[in-house]
Parts: sequence; C-alpha cells; structure tokens
Amino acid sequence: MHSFAENILTVFCILFFPLFFVGIINRVKARWAGRKGPAVFQPFYDVARLMKKGEVVSRTTSPVFAIAPSISLAALLCAALLIPVGAFVPFLSFKGDFILFAYLLALSKFATILNAMDTGSSFEGMGASREASFTALVEPAFFVVISSVAYLAGYTSLKDLLMLFHTQGSWSVIIMVLAAAAFFVMLLVEGCRVPVDDPCTHLELTMIHEVMVLDNSGPDLGFITYGAGLKLYVISALISSFLVQPGLSPLAAFALFCLIVCATAVAVGLVESFRPRLRMVHVPEFVLLMVSISLLICAGVIIYRTGGVQ
Repeated sequence: MHSFAENILTVFCILFFPLFFVGIINRVKARWAGRKGPAVFQPFYDVARLMKKGEVVSRTTSPVFAIAPSISLAALLCAALLIPVGAFVPFLSFKGDFILFAYLLALSKFATILNAMDTGSSFEGMGASREASFTALVEPAFFVVISSVAYLAGYTSLKDLLMLFHTQGSWSVIIMVLAAAAFFVMLLVEGCRVPVDDPCTHLELTMIHEVMVLDNSGPDLGFITYGAGLKLYVISALISSFLVQPGLSPLAAFALFCLIVCATAVAVGLVESFRPRLRMVHVPEFVLLMVSISLLICAGVIIYRTGGVQ
C-alpha cells in the first residue's frame, strides 16, 4: 500500500531531480573548467522562463508538431512511475512491467523524432536518423540486461526484481555492478551526453538531439528541456534501484537513493569534463559497449542458474 508520505516523496523526486540533475552536471563541468558556472537551480529558472514565452510555429508543420512534446513528456512521466524510489512501492507495478517501461521510453523517442521530421527540415531529419540508429542498438541491450536480472531473481516486475535479486548470493553483486555500468552507458547515449553527443555544441555535422528541437519554442521547448532531464533521472533511478540494498529502513533507503542519483549526476559531469566528444563514426562502437556488458551479464546469469558457479 502507498502511504501519503511515500507518494509525496516519489512525486517530489520526479518533479525536482530531473532539472536538479542537469544543474549538478553543469556545476561539475564549470568547476573542473575553472569557472564559477551557473547555479545548480539555473535549469529551473530556464524552464520557468520558457513556460512564460510565446511560440513561433512554422507554417510547414502539422498538428503532430504541436502534440509531440506533450506525448514525449507524458510517456517519460509514466515510465518514472514504474521505478521504485528507495524502498517505496512504485505507483505502477505488475508482472512484465519492464516491457512497458522500455516501450514508454521508445514512445517518447518516437514522438521526439516525429516532432523533428514534421518540420520538413533535412537538417532536423539528419539528427532524428542519428538518434534512432543509436537507440536501435541500446534497446536490445536493455532487454538482455533486464531479462537476465529477471531470470536471476525469478520476478518479472521492476519492483520485485530490483529489490529482491540481491538475495541470490554474492554472484548477484557482480551482476549488479555490471548492470549499473550498462545503464550508465545507456544514460549517456539516451540522454545525449558526452561522449555520444554534446548538449553545448553548435557544429552542424556533430549535432544530434539539439538539432531536433531547433524549431521548438516557448512551453513546448520547456517540455522538451524538462523531458530531457527526466530521462536522465529515470535511468539514474534505475541505476540507484540496482544499488540500494534491501533491508534498509524506508528513510535510509530513500536517502541512499537520492545520494546515488546525485552521485550519478556528478559522474556524468566528470565524464563530460575529461572526455571529448567522439567522432560520429566511432559513436556506434561506444554504444556497443552496453551490448557487450549485457552479453556478459546474460552469460553470467546462465552459468549461475545452471550450477556452474556455487
């Protein structure tokens, strides 16, 4: 059962952490560059300012352009409701819900791609094709990781398999660390962060996500900006749920959950501070890193379940 306090804290995380996550990344990057940088809460001000602005809509667009940002954000919000926050029970949970989770992320990406292509711009279409190609490599790896963990834990809902597969002995620790590493790569790819993409770039030949939203403005751009942060939070929450050990008190588990989410944001900032953006031809090689890790997890789970490891 959901308590009122659990619901409030879960909603607080969904509303607060997406933009706070981006603020931490920007702050870490500024500090390592020797600059003061923007405040951690600057993304909140940016989104609030966008929500007050008017929109400029191209005459070549259709109603798809108007509704796509809302659909993308709604899909991400529904995906966030499937992830347990610490030891709290998620709002939505049922057998096989990880399939819905994956396809809610896919629906969000599909709406974003439609939004870009509806403008009739070949430039935005180029960014959309790049984003779709990278996601096509990430999605199978995600299913391999989650299915392997589900096979190890014996559960098919995110709530149960994230909280209970730790009980499978010391072997689950190895799987847990590898899964967290795989999802961190997924965060960099799906979040369009360095080394896959650079959110601060203005070079035509290297832009991916940024070029897809060039025609958006006002509240729609605010939805897209918040949605980008929400996707980072959702994947980091998935990582945190893997690392939070069962048996902790609800408040301790919640505090550890928040700490891991913030630590993930710091890690992304450090990667962007020390790692240059990859050339476009080498990005698939980086994305295949998640595929390799997922195959290692699958092999490890099969060996364990067949009695190869005691």
